[in-house]
Amino acid sequence: EGRVEETKRQRDLGVFLRQRVAQAFREGENTPYPRLKETNFTGVTVEDCKMILSTDILKQMEDMKKGTWRKLREKFYAKKPEEDLK
Repeated sequence: EGRVEETKRQRDLGVFLRQRVAQAFREGENTPYPRLKETNFTGVTVEDCKMILSTDILKQMEDMKKGTWRKLREKFYAKKPEEDLK
C-alpha cells in the first residue's frame, strides 16, 4: 500500500478502490464476472450462439453454399463424379 496522509485515511480514493476490488474478487483470478444480462451486444443469447455454431447448422450452411448444378448432380448421381472419369 502506498503512502496515505493521516488526514485522508478515510477519504483516500486509492485505498477505497483497493478495498472494493478485494471484496469483489475474493478468489482472485478464479472469481467469475457477474453477468447482468443473458445477452451480448448483438442481443443473441448464449443458447442461440451455441445452436448457430453447432456442427449440424454449419453442415447445413455448407450445403446452402453449393451451387444448383452441384446439388442436382449430387442428388441424381449415385456414384461420385470422380468415378465417371475412370
